[in-house]
Amino acid sequence: MQKECMERESGSSTRVEEILEAMRRQEFQVYYQPQYDALTNRIRGAEALARWIRPDGTTVMPGDFIPELEKSDRIVELDWYIFREVCAFLQRQREERMRQVPISVNFSRKHVCEETFAKRLCEIADAYAVPRELLIVEVTESALVEHEEEVLRLVEDVRRAGFRIAIDDFGSGLSSLSFVKDISSDILKIDKSLLSHNCEDEKERIVLESLFSFAHRLKMITVAEGVETREQLGFLRTCGCNVIQGFLFAKPMDAERFLTLCRETPVVEEAEDILMIQPAGSAMQLLLDAVFMCYPLVIYSNLTRNSFYMMAYENFSSRSCPSTGVYDELIRHGASTMHPDDRELFRETFRIDKQMETFARGEKTIRVVTRQLGDDGVYRRVETTNYLVKNPSSDDVLVISLCHNLEE
Repeated sequence: MQKECMERESGSSTRVEEILEAMRRQEFQVYYQPQYDALTNRIRGAEALARWIRPDGTTVMPGDFIPELEKSDRIVELDWYIFREVCAFLQRQREERMRQVPISVNFSRKHVCEETFAKRLCEIADAYAVPRELLIVEVTESALVEHEEEVLRLVEDVRRAGFRIAIDDFGSGLSSLSFVKDISSDILKIDKSLLSHNCEDEKERIVLESLFSFAHRLKMITVAEGVETREQLGFLRTCGCNVIQGFLFAKPMDAERFLTLCRETPVVEEAEDILMIQPAGSAMQLLLDAVFMCYPLVIYSNLTRNSFYMMAYENFSSRSCPSTGVYDELIRHGASTMHPDDRELFRETFRIDKQMETFARGEKTIRVVTRQLGDDGVYRRVETTNYLVKNPSSDDVLVISLCHNLEE
């Protein structure tokens, strides 16, 4: 058994050396898979993928060499090789005065041990005079699971240096939404495994809708990978997916073909009326953005169950309010931040039993103006409007509270 293990290790080592030697002979090429805007079908970016082109013209796919490099930790050499090639490609585009789009480059979890990772990114990009916003560093979901602290630190360094971060293959493994919440990522790439039922399975659709809503609330650009059918595209558009990557639009192609594609793609196309083609999900997000512009604090409450959660909390005078919990406690907390002369008015106006009576009378709105103490120690007039609504699927009485400062 020991001899067999030694033979396997020896064989693996030989294979790795063969791969590295091929890299030194420049047999590895970067293939680019275009990424398209989900609504306009215009090229919006590309992902850089490694291909080993042997002297006889045969192509070796990543599945035949990346696992070997991962085992030996030599995968980092391939990653840096691809990154340099991408920078050279972008430099050539600029010199030829071509339209440029951001390129995503995959980096293995092995890079978490590189303390100078962000510095090296900068040195290579700057050597080719490539604007850092054109380079996107892809971090796999598995790296987040296995090396959370190290990855979070690496991501912060990379973003501070001016590069963007994408979480790749999300949904392919032990997905944790808490990682996505904690990591400062710009882009969330949804793994193709979540599209396995052609977006026709109800559970699959519910999961995807939730993921896109989650990502958009976190202000992340969403990319759907492995899109191959019109049915998938149609459903993804209804979810407000931003970017499509997959065989439906284009397979990975070598640099020359991608250059030709970029040359032939108009920089500006005939604009369609965005209101006519945007999906319901995008329209809803625009509506919410408009609401938040006027009402920086939005609270959802369930009077029947005495609960609440905060939906938005930006640019408001006081930021000490809990984000979720018991509604009665929310009112007590709110009253404590009011001017002493307004505390009783606030408590009485928003008592649960009083609001339930108001709703029973057929009234749907409660509005009050009070003076609230801001984080800067200044009292400001704040208008709070409660909209009483019926839960369509139960007997619960819900409240949507819209709050905004009357004095800036």
